[in-house]
Amino acid sequence: MLHRIDLRGHEGPLDVVLPRPDLDSQVPISAVREIISEVRQGGDTSIRELTLKFDQVDVATPKVPAIEMENAWKSLDPDLATALQLAHSRVLHFHDQEAGKAHEVTQDEIKVTSVPQPVERAGLYVPGGLAVYPSTVLMTALPAKAAGVEELLLCTPPSPSGEIDQVVLAAAYLCGVDEVYKIGGVQAVAVMAYGSETIRPVDVIAGPGNIWVATAKQEVAGTVGIAAAFAGPSEIVVVGDRSCPSTSAAIDLILQAEHGPGGRAWLVAWDDGYAQEVEKAIEVILESSPRRAETLETLTEDGYLCLVDTPKQAIEVVNEIAPEHLQLMCEGSKELVRDVRNAGAVFLGEWGPASIGDYLAGPSHVLPTAGTARFSGALTVDDFQKRMHIVEVSKSGFDAVADAVGLLAQAEGLWAHAASVTERERWVEEGLQP
Repeated sequence: MLHRIDLRGHEGPLDVVLPRPDLDSQVPISAVREIISEVRQGGDTSIRELTLKFDQVDVATPKVPAIEMENAWKSLDPDLATALQLAHSRVLHFHDQEAGKAHEVTQDEIKVTSVPQPVERAGLYVPGGLAVYPSTVLMTALPAKAAGVEELLLCTPPSPSGEIDQVVLAAAYLCGVDEVYKIGGVQAVAVMAYGSETIRPVDVIAGPGNIWVATAKQEVAGTVGIAAAFAGPSEIVVVGDRSCPSTSAAIDLILQAEHGPGGRAWLVAWDDGYAQEVEKAIEVILESSPRRAETLETLTEDGYLCLVDTPKQAIEVVNEIAPEHLQLMCEGSKELVRDVRNAGAVFLGEWGPASIGDYLAGPSHVLPTAGTARFSGALTVDDFQKRMHIVEVSKSGFDAVADAVGLLAQAEGLWAHAASVTERERWVEEGLQP
């Protein structure tokens, strides 16, 4: 089932022997651009037509009335409501604690105040189709709330009946989402970026999705801010040894693979016998999985068993893969994690399945995929804010740096930059100082 890669005894670069996602062959760029263009030109009419084409439902009015969100919350199963409230509390607390604060730095009486300013309007994308994701509502809306964003818009694909799942609506109500639309896929990204007759555009788009959605976000980057890097299909790497039951390693590989095709799942081990036990456990567990088909497709297409000589080599493999989720389910995990450079989220020990991070550990589960953890991290408050710097210069502060400013301006050939300094020096010489 898993593709076997044996690196025992291997010396040299890993990038030439480890498979990478071939996004160039998978990404439907021309089709994505065509859909974006249709939305920009046709607005609400094109959105309705595209929803009928891709979701096979005719949604005349995509906006969900606020009362439906409230009713969904009030009618929610009490135990599920309690679980959502627990997750809400923990996730919001984490992001409140992580939120950046204003700070001042003074050098030679030049005071700079760095002020985090939230964007005014954020768009949240919540996937649908193969599953429903109320957790993604929390994981996108709450960092935005902690950042101080005033308006939240949420887009998610309609069900075959043309409705939105009630738990998703309940989560939107709990998180204070202002607008919910029955729009999915590329057309959702396009309307959030450019707006339509009835939908105002946003400043930042956040949320995971399939390769179409992830590509669409890259296409509109620059028109709007795109939170996190390439938040595409789910990925996991499990580094395991006999200190962790093989069944636990198996179920944790399955828990990300069950999201469906397009993702990746890796088992990295230095004990061949243990690795074979995990493979057998996967086969047994899948027999009772209601999502066996989706999971099996992921594991068959992009599931890997990588054998290495040592734990150190295992971490070298991890850093080359740069996975979305990494589970270190082996002895010495606290020491090994010190050498991990590229991963969206890391879970230590046998008691930390990635599912805890998916729901309520605190950080957002919107993470970089497709190797983009090399340069990007999880969705955070920072994705919904920008830094504004307020610079206050006194006369003595000006005197301390004026000569250096003039010299640097002359070196760059920027006459007016240098003149802005000599102009103020003239004030003093001629007694014109304000």
